Amino acid sequence: MSMYAVNTSIPKTLVRWLVSYEADTSEGKLKNALLDILDTPVSPELLPPENDGTISQKTEDIVGPYELHDFFMYYMLRYGYPPKKIFRIACIAFEDEYPKEVIMKCLKTFYKRFFSQQFKRSCLPDGPKVGTVTLSPRGDWRMPSDACANIWLKELERIL
Repeated sequence: MSMYAVNTSIPKTLVRWLVSYEADTSEGKLKNALLDILDTPVSPELLPPENDGTISQKTEDIVGPYELHDFFMYYMLRYGYPPKKIFRIACIAFEDEYPKEVIMKCLKTFYKRFFSQQFKRSCLPDGPKVGTVTLSPRGDWRMPSDACANIWLKELERIL
């Protein structure tokens, strides 16, 4: 965090897609650098690598696939869909990729983390609105830092 939050409204999956697109259209050292970036697991924690150089933390191994989280966030923020509807459309959209149990586990993780991590968004510096959804506290998103996910999680408990 510094003077400007450049990725306030840019999902991780979009960043990866853009880097992949640019790598496909590039050559030489630039292409190799971009492919190296794509091969590196995304992790906001920025923990140092192990002594042998391997990545010490792979956040997707902990929270689940970012493509699911970005999907959940989009439909929650952009359309205000409740957990039951988000689960239903995620099961349709990802039926060939993830079983319902994995989608449910990731959706519960998403709601728990989204609410418990609000304090981080509350102190963000200004950032751009790139798409239709942003989490900038001085833009579209207003949420108290002490909000609780219990209502959303209770709805999910009634599904499976």
